[in-house]
Amino acid sequence: MTAAFMDLVDVTIVNIAIPTIQRDEGATFSQIQWITAGYALAFAAGLITGGRLGDIHGRKRVFLLGVGGFTVASALCGFAVNPDMLVASRILQGATAAMMVPQVLSIVHATFPTHERGKVFGLFGAIVGLGAVSGPLLGALLTEWNLFGLEWRPIFLINLPVGIAALLLGSRYITESKAPRAMKLDLVGVGLVTLGLLMLLYPLTRGRELGWPLWGYVSMAGALAVLALLVAYERGKGARDGSPLIEVSLFRIKSFAAGIAVQTVFGVGLGVFFLVWTLYMQVGLGWSVLRAGLTGVPFSIAVSVAAGMSVQLLVPRFGRKVLQAGALVMAAGVLLYLWESARYGLGISSWQMALPLVVMGVGMGLIVAPLTDAVLSEVPHAHAGSASGLINTVQQMGNALGLGLVSVVFFGVIDEPLAAAEIGPAFVDGFEYALGWVAVLLGLMFLLMFALPGRPAQHMEGAAEKGGARAVDASDSGDGGRAEGVAGKPGGDDLPTEERKPEYVP
Repeated sequence: MTAAFMDLVDVTIVNIAIPTIQRDEGATFSQIQWITAGYALAFAAGLITGGRLGDIHGRKRVFLLGVGGFTVASALCGFAVNPDMLVASRILQGATAAMMVPQVLSIVHATFPTHERGKVFGLFGAIVGLGAVSGPLLGALLTEWNLFGLEWRPIFLINLPVGIAALLLGSRYITESKAPRAMKLDLVGVGLVTLGLLMLLYPLTRGRELGWPLWGYVSMAGALAVLALLVAYERGKGARDGSPLIEVSLFRIKSFAAGIAVQTVFGVGLGVFFLVWTLYMQVGLGWSVLRAGLTGVPFSIAVSVAAGMSVQLLVPRFGRKVLQAGALVMAAGVLLYLWESARYGLGISSWQMALPLVVMGVGMGLIVAPLTDAVLSEVPHAHAGSASGLINTVQQMGNALGLGLVSVVFFGVIDEPLAAAEIGPAFVDGFEYALGWVAVLLGLMFLLMFALPGRPAQHMEGAAEKGGARAVDASDSGDGGRAEGVAGKPGGDDLPTEERKPEYVP
C-alpha cells in the first residue's frame, strides 16, 4: 500500500509543479510535455512485462527491485541539473513503476485468503482516493514552501523516505510468491510498441518548434507501419508459444475492441486536459501553485464520491447507461468550463470554476471505476488476464498520446514570441480551444460505448458461474493490476471476478 500510494501521488503531484519547473529550468514546451509523457510511455510499455517478471521470478523480488529503482529515479529527478536529465529520469521512473505497480494487487491476492480480501480491497480503494486528492495539494504545498531553497525538487525527493520505508517493510513482511503458469516475456513486442509510439509522439511534441519538418510526417507515417508489424508479430507469437504481449484474437470481440477504443480516447482526453489546465491557471491566469492546487480539490472529491456510487449503486442497476451518462455529464462540465472561461476571461475566480469542475468530476467518476469491467464482460476466461493488462496499457498510451497532442491543440494556436501582456489572453484562448477538443473526444466516447454490453456481468457476485466472463486469477495472469484513480490511472482489474464485489471501489 505504501508503494501504491507513492506511485499514485507521484503522477498527480508532478502536473501541478510543471509551470514552476518550466520557469526555473528554462524548459521548452516540448520538454515539459515529455516530463509527463515520458513517464506515461515508459509505464505503458513495461506494464504487462513487469507483471510477467513478477510471475516468473517472484513478486516480492520484482516488487522490491521496482521500489528501489523508483526511489533512485526519484532522487535523480530531484537532483536533475537540466530539463533533459529530468526527462530521462522521469522515463526511468515510469519504467521502474512498471515493475513495482503490477505486483501490488498480485501480492495481495497471493497473500490473503478469499474471506479477507474484501477488507484489503476496501483499504486499497481508500488509498487510491487519498492519493488522488492529496497529490495536487501536496505538490502545491511543497512547491510553494520552497523548502531549503529547492523550489520544485521536494516533490520528487519526498519519495526517498517513503521508498526506503517501503523497501524495509516489504523485505520483512511480504511473502514471496510466483505464478504456477507464468507467461513468457515478449520483449520484441515491447520494443515494437515503444518504437511505434516514439515515432508518433516525438514529431508531435517537437514539430511545432521545428516548423513541422518533412521527417516528422515521415516518422508519423512510419509509426503506422511499425504498429502493423507489431500486429503481425503478435499473431505469430500467439500461435508459437501462447504468450504474446497483445492477444490479437481479442479484437474480434466487438465489445472488447470498442472498449479498447474507449480507454484510448479517454486517456487522450485526460492527457490533454490536465496539462493544459495546469498551464492555463498558473501561466495564463498567473495564479500561484497553491491556489491552482486548491482549485482542483472539488474535482478530485467529486470523482471519488461518484466512483463509489457508480460501482455500489448505479452500474448494478442501470449497466452501460451509467458509463454513457458519465461521458455526457463530463462533456457538459467541459462545455460549462469553456463558457465560463469565455465569459470571465482573465478575471475568472476559483469559486466560479468549482461548478464545472464538480460536474466534470462526477462524470469522470461514473466512468473510471466500472469501465474496465464493462470492457472485460464478453472476454473468454482464458484471455481475461491478458485483456485486463492490455486495457491498463492502452489507457496509459492514450495518456502519453494526449500529452503529445498538447503541442497541437494548445500550443499550436498560441503565436510566439509573446509580449508579457499577451501571455494571459493567448493561454486563455488556447485553453478554450483545447477544451473544445476534449468535449469532442468525450462525445466520441459516448458513441463508442454503444458497443459495450448493456449490463456488464462482472459487477454481480457470482456472475462467472452464471455464464458471464470471469477475470483470471491475478497471480496467474502475468499482467498485474493497478487501481483506477482520479487522474485516469489504469484500473486494478486483474482480480478474480468473485472478489470484486459491488461495495469495493477499485
